[in-house]
Amino acid sequence: MNDDRRLWFVAAVSLLLIFSGSGLAWTVQTDAGSVEVRDVKFSGTNGTMMSGTLYIPEEASSASPQPGVLAVHGYINSKETQSPFAIEYARRGFVVLAIDQTGHGYSDAPAFNNGYGGPDSLEYLRSLDYVDNENIGLEGHSMGGWTVVTAAAAHPDGYESMVIEGSSTGSNRAPEGTDSFPRNLAVVFSEYDEFSPVMWGTASASDVEQSDKLQTVFGTDSAVEEGRTYGSVEDGTARQLYTPATTHPGDHFSTAAIGASIEWLQLTLEGEDEMDPSNQVWYWKSLGTFVALIGGVLSLFPVGGLLIDRAPTDRLRREYPDGKGMTGVKRYGASLLAAAIPIVTYFPLQDVAPAIVGLSWLFPQQINNGVIVWALGNAVITAVLFAVWHYTSNADDPSVSLANYGLDTGDGARTLGISVLAGVGTVAVLYLLEAVVAFLFQTDFRIWVFAIKLLSPAQFRISFSYLLPLFAFFVVLGALLHGQLRPEGESRSLRRAMATNWLIVVGGFVVLLAVQYIPLLTGQPLPLGHPLLTILALQFVALLSIVAFVSTYFFRKTGRVWVGATINAVLVTWVIVAGTATQFPV
Repeated sequence: MNDDRRLWFVAAVSLLLIFSGSGLAWTVQTDAGSVEVRDVKFSGTNGTMMSGTLYIPEEASSASPQPGVLAVHGYINSKETQSPFAIEYARRGFVVLAIDQTGHGYSDAPAFNNGYGGPDSLEYLRSLDYVDNENIGLEGHSMGGWTVVTAAAAHPDGYESMVIEGSSTGSNRAPEGTDSFPRNLAVVFSEYDEFSPVMWGTASASDVEQSDKLQTVFGTDSAVEEGRTYGSVEDGTARQLYTPATTHPGDHFSTAAIGASIEWLQLTLEGEDEMDPSNQVWYWKSLGTFVALIGGVLSLFPVGGLLIDRAPTDRLRREYPDGKGMTGVKRYGASLLAAAIPIVTYFPLQDVAPAIVGLSWLFPQQINNGVIVWALGNAVITAVLFAVWHYTSNADDPSVSLANYGLDTGDGARTLGISVLAGVGTVAVLYLLEAVVAFLFQTDFRIWVFAIKLLSPAQFRISFSYLLPLFAFFVVLGALLHGQLRPEGESRSLRRAMATNWLIVVGGFVVLLAVQYIPLLTGQPLPLGHPLLTILALQFVALLSIVAFVSTYFFRKTGRVWVGATINAVLVTWVIVAGTATQFPV
């Protein structure tokens, strides 16, 4: 099979994966068409526009109102994160409103505003004529728990029960809990939750039963017993603790954590279908969106390859350049150093980021300000080490030029411009595919904590602020992988080159996660702290895996780093801007 036919074959496979996976996700999300899934917008306090998704069972109508549930995601997530919960609640007859908190997803910035959007969202849910106002439950994960506690305080007679997962009362502006507030409360706090010091004041999640704060909420002076119902459902003072064997982000991927919330809402709300909590199907939707995600990422290679093959040869690509990089033991040592530097700097650079790049209209996303400080810091370190190596090893060799490092520009600005256009065009096709999927199936490309979703207009504008720093980082990374660490006379297959570069780019983060999670899974606190950045590192593994494969393939295809760096910069900017919080008004 020639290269052109191979690219068309891969393109066909990617489309098959995208549409078959999205079709499966839609079937599960709508319960084979018996649940209407509808995106909504509504105006909150001071005109703040809120975004949400309604899951409406077919039995819900103005003549037959059904119980309602407000479901809220955690920090730097969005409404789609709660879909496993929403799917299972809707299958049982609940009308579910999953919202984007303020400053998240498609709700107006800034984040944390208006009680995270919780009070306004509860008002909106109660305004729907097919929702039973006397039968409303609240469910929130992490910061979403603070959101629903805040909503409950603002509307004390507007709900009947609450589930907080990986969350607490009395944290980060959320009202303090008592033995009677919130009403009928279930606390689902996983055995290996990373945030126990923040939420319940214990060093590790395994000690949460001993938390004075939790005991106050449960109205007891002794350790809280898991599985025991404290208080009375009829009086609104019922309490129960669940500790499923998972982590904080694992709550979204755990039948036990999701089942606990189902059990509690069935116990405390009336009129719903008493389907067994263990009867769950949400994971098939997750499988569908994962298959679509694989198809979407896969599409980058044939789309980019076909664009390159149809561009002027002397403008965009040339013969694969000779390797003039390191060899032998030195190369292995440099590869280990290249893998280590990003994780050694990961926490420190992001810790100092607020002092370097403050929140502003230009850089309004705090998490991504940390990401670009980390990226630029690593770019500078890598560039300096690269320069030292070049001037001590290759500078006197007349056969070595920028071309051997993939940094030449052919005939100058024209080559660079066409390379950038090809990279942007490649990602634009992926964006179009995601837009089609969102329109037809109301889903996106995702698995667990990693997602590729459409940008809002505000996020699209914001993305330009973060694009150039990331482009610089990926150019330097490309020179490192395909210049300094690509040995002379290299004969590795593309697959082997991809695997090697994956180890260099991603291997350090795998080690970092192992260092953090192995102790956690034995009941100890995270040894390096930084629970939020540790969870963020899970997404780094997914994103940087794509980066390594894209950079390697397009360097092989063009002999230069520019197309791969452009694709990676545009894609990573898209993903991180759409997937985090905006803390500054935009």
